[in-house]
Amino acid sequence: MSTLLAPILQYFFTEHLTSHKQVSPRTIVAYRDSFRLLLQFLKKKTGKQPSTLCVDDLDASAILDFLEHLEEQRDNQICSRNARLTAIRSFFHVVALRDPASVGVVNRVLAIPRKRTDKRLVGYLTREEIGAVLAAPDQSTWIGRRDYALLLTMYNSGARLTEMTCMRRGQVKFDSTTCLELHGKGRKERVIPLWIKTGRVLRNWFRELEPKATEVAFPSVRGTPLSSDGLDYILQQAVKHATEACPSLLTKRVTPHLIRHTSAMHLLQAGVDMAVIALWLGHESIETTHIYVEADLAIKEKALERIAPANCSVRRFKADDTLLAFLASL
Repeated sequence: MSTLLAPILQYFFTEHLTSHKQVSPRTIVAYRDSFRLLLQFLKKKTGKQPSTLCVDDLDASAILDFLEHLEEQRDNQICSRNARLTAIRSFFHVVALRDPASVGVVNRVLAIPRKRTDKRLVGYLTREEIGAVLAAPDQSTWIGRRDYALLLTMYNSGARLTEMTCMRRGQVKFDSTTCLELHGKGRKERVIPLWIKTGRVLRNWFRELEPKATEVAFPSVRGTPLSSDGLDYILQQAVKHATEACPSLLTKRVTPHLIRHTSAMHLLQAGVDMAVIALWLGHESIETTHIYVEADLAIKEKALERIAPANCSVRRFKADDTLLAFLASL
């Protein structure tokens, strides 16, 4: 008789991820969402309630059907499909330990490969385009001043979307040099210097927030942290107004992550060392940061200028010694 799924899944979330692996809260949320989608899919497919499902109900064929459902019915990209598969595979490693009798199911699920996808060049905004976006909020209103401070900080720091929505006022340090402390992906902490202009804007904005008695750096009108959708809405509204001054924005899909790419690309174009940019963005490896070199045509053009034209004559080496001449003839 197959083992019930529920006890192992509860152990996976309450003990394995939190106590044994000590993953970040963001990882737990991502894994939780993956299994909510999977259990809802299996409920519709098998007619069973999620609490009555067994490990055998999650065999490789069911998982493959789920992954196909994500791509075809939910229009998920391959990277999203692979992220859901990563969560499922992590769970089945625990199944192998907790229920050795299910080793056959485990091996078949773990054998499901990640899909390969085309590697596209990273997109980014030009300085004129990001300038138009920053100028879009109406700073005569409370919401406009918040949106301007938020967008300016996001561009200055290259922070991730979740880092911006979770940001607290105490993370900004107003010393001789204003800096921002970020708590990012994989529990990595980093400190980002801020422009004098950004520091001045944030100082004024935080002073305006004091009567609201909230520690959230960029709160909603109710004083609560912005949701991811809320921050994206703010950005889309700014882009919508910015297209009047900068029509080239109409051809680009501007997302919070694109602003992060823009920050990194402008650092690279300003001559900042690749290792510094990797630290700035909180990348685990400098290899991740190389995507910006690949996308910047100007850097490649400079490299091309250093190469001698193909029609230049190249002198051949001639040995000036009989023994060297002998060796060269071999």
